[in-house]
Amino acid sequence: MVVDDSFIARAALSRILSADPVFGEIETAADPIFAMEKMVRQWPDVIVLDIEMPRMNGITFLKKIMRDRPTPVVICSAYTNRGAQITMQALAAGAATVIAKPGQGIGLEESAVDLVHEVKAAYHANVLRLRTKSRRVSGVVSMSHDVMKHVIAIGASTGGTQAIESVLTSLPYDCPGLVVVQHMPPKFTAAFAARLNRVCAIEVREARDKDKVAQGLALIAPGGLHMRLFKTGEGYSVRVFEGEPVNRHRPSVDVLMESVAYVAGSQAVGVIMTGMGDDGARGMKRMRDAGAYTLAQDESSSVVFGMPREAIRLGGVDKVVGLDKMAMAMLATREKGI
Repeated sequence: MVVDDSFIARAALSRILSADPVFGEIETAADPIFAMEKMVRQWPDVIVLDIEMPRMNGITFLKKIMRDRPTPVVICSAYTNRGAQITMQALAAGAATVIAKPGQGIGLEESAVDLVHEVKAAYHANVLRLRTKSRRVSGVVSMSHDVMKHVIAIGASTGGTQAIESVLTSLPYDCPGLVVVQHMPPKFTAAFAARLNRVCAIEVREARDKDKVAQGLALIAPGGLHMRLFKTGEGYSVRVFEGEPVNRHRPSVDVLMESVAYVAGSQAVGVIMTGMGDDGARGMKRMRDAGAYTLAQDESSSVVFGMPREAIRLGGVDKVVGLDKMAMAMLATREKGI
């Protein structure tokens, strides 16, 4: 079901989804009130939802759905700063993922591919995992000088905003530097980083080209751009750049992790988390082959187990860990003798 007050948007989204033979009936509604009237007769498998609508906004509707009958929801949001900020509220309330409205920020063809992929991912999502409560570690955990030479690389997709928040809010202020790829459109990653920065003990921000990787800092790859790690003196920095999508993603987890394998080797920790597809699987294998310590989120705590499963299948994972234990596992690098 597509719920959007714009007739043009409803028509465009319905046309894109109808073109894929995997999808059956595509229902539409001009606002949540009309949607609820139709949902009484037939409940949808996935809801594609606008946020700002008359009579009832998308956030209120989403919270009602997640309370009464949890259902996968894909937020289709305006490519604006305001749209990105409100979208963070939707993801925190249990939305599976977010896409930019067709033609806003990215081309129509790329928008169509993203929409189809994200709706399929949402269909397979474990909806009950979409409202994972984040927590911050109690007390201060001091890190050794040797551990501070390390860099932690994290990759995630569907369900990843909640999972990453759960992990980053559990890290001490002096943890090793982190580089993160979360599949999101442009604009939305800046809002995501800003939200994390407000709730984490560490600093979190959207990466800029040539930013240094530093203790107590997490750099989030900007939506629409790739991010690589490179060596600078005794430490590391990132390169943020345009390029062709890899595994249909930009940023791509593989692009980041392959660079981490090359420049950091055994000084790195790799983490692959919830998401559909196989982006990051080859990068994790390269990291492990280079001596890095690699972790995968387990199936029971993943919203979609596709990305961790593929990394495990390729032999790129040292240890499979539940979300509630991931932060401690990331810091326990002594297990690999690092």
